[in-house]
Amino acid sequence: MDAIMTFSRMIPVALAATMLAAAAPAQMMPGPPGVAPPPAAAAQPGTKDLTEGYVLGPDDVVEVSVLGQPEFTTRARVRADGTIQLPFIGETPVAGQTALSLSDMVSNKLRSGGYYAKPVVTAEIVSFASRYVIILGEIATPGLQPVDREYRVSEVIARAGGLRETGADFVILRREDGQEMKLPFEKLARGSEEDDPMVRAGDKLYVPPAERFYIYGQVNAPGVYPIKGVETFTVRKALARGGGLGPSGSPKRIKIFRNGEEMKKVELDAEIQPGDVVVVGERIF
Repeated sequence: MDAIMTFSRMIPVALAATMLAAAAPAQMMPGPPGVAPPPAAAAQPGTKDLTEGYVLGPDDVVEVSVLGQPEFTTRARVRADGTIQLPFIGETPVAGQTALSLSDMVSNKLRSGGYYAKPVVTAEIVSFASRYVIILGEIATPGLQPVDREYRVSEVIARAGGLRETGADFVILRREDGQEMKLPFEKLARGSEEDDPMVRAGDKLYVPPAERFYIYGQVNAPGVYPIKGVETFTVRKALARGGGLGPSGSPKRIKIFRNGEEMKKVELDAEIQPGDVVVVGERIF
């Protein structure tokens, strides 16, 4: 009898303990001695969407959707008059809008029209056709780069992943009106703002392949090498690029072939031109 009474007194205590445990915040179990518990997942700093400031124009493709309302989802190309057709609200002017401002505008129209009480609208630019810069040539990611404002050449190149090693050490900027500028990459990276001009929608950037020369014969590393990084590329620098003279190479027995013809009187300070073939002969013992 005493055991039954003792057990009956323990029931409310156990229930109370269970309720307190449920109400208390979850605790992390301690790990093994000397091992710190894993840190809580931290939110990664977001990166600015390259298109958040992009201004819509004719031929851009945009997709507009309402959360939880699949019947509204629409993908449309902006017409020449700057409009698209949307469910319920019909013809909607979108030229001059960003994705964010378009979302707000459509949300207001749906709410004021009584179609949805609290619509969560998302607008996404699917294809860029009205405002972009064309990047071609020896670049990591050639193609179209959308622009929502004026950017410097270095910024656009950085967006595209930078220059390839096979590229020249300069960039050609061609304006929409046909004007061209040759921009040394070193000045883009280290020069003043005047050396790094702004690009605008419609401009083209082209990175040509690096100009090359050939070196063979008695050098340590014969082969094909780019001519880049210096204003004047000499025979002396060509020998250095080729790994230096080999054990039997002679600086007095160097020949240069240019456009199929042998150049006369080759000196170490003579300039190497793109396509030149340098042949280093053996010294006479």
